[in-house]
Amino acid sequence: MKNSLSHRWDVTTAEAREIQNRLRSCVRRRGTPRRIKHVAGVDISIRGERAIAAVPVLRFDDLEIVDLAIVEQKVPFPYVPGYLSFRECPSILAAMEELKVKPDLILVDGQGVAHPRRCGLASHLGVLLDTPTIGCAKTRFIGTHDEPADEAGSYTDLWDHDQDGNDELIGAVLRTRDNVKPLYISVGHKLDLPTAIDLVLACGGGYRLPEPTRLAHQAAGGTLRWPG
Repeated sequence: MKNSLSHRWDVTTAEAREIQNRLRSCVRRRGTPRRIKHVAGVDISIRGERAIAAVPVLRFDDLEIVDLAIVEQKVPFPYVPGYLSFRECPSILAAMEELKVKPDLILVDGQGVAHPRRCGLASHLGVLLDTPTIGCAKTRFIGTHDEPADEAGSYTDLWDHDQDGNDELIGAVLRTRDNVKPLYISVGHKLDLPTAIDLVLACGGGYRLPEPTRLAHQAAGGTLRWPG
């Protein structure tokens, strides 16, 4: 997969902020993917100054792996909260380019529009790849919410203030299994929040994490065994 809108990664924090503010206008929070045949998961492991990005591609109907790319690169950007995409995107994009099967949907272990500048990792990747993406974060970055009910499929809204100080819906706090910690779901790009919630639940493999990002986490950590 090639990115359709590129920019430099060796930038200052101020330049990174400008890039995020520019890309946020490109993020689309509406739509439903027409037909999903393949779904990818994205996760990354950083060890020292090296980033290991893993992108497994699964068939959407049975969640079986059909492709896997793992790339290790030097981290180009320091750790600064709110700018993690500048540390992680380059190696993820390199892994995407190695895929033989193009995903129709990408689930990202990270934030989408649930980000101070509405351009977290999932949104950043979605805009660059012009592909529907969903942020599936394990922890909250910003926003306030009530606790969802204990049953799988229950969720509550995640709210933040917009630039004018008004309440803005930025995501959902979704219980993917009974009595387990919820995930923080937000639109990445090219779909709406109700669709994102439905798709995350459809990608459940019986675990807290949706199967694409669960396998991506294993692959990035070196524990996934796949014969392909």
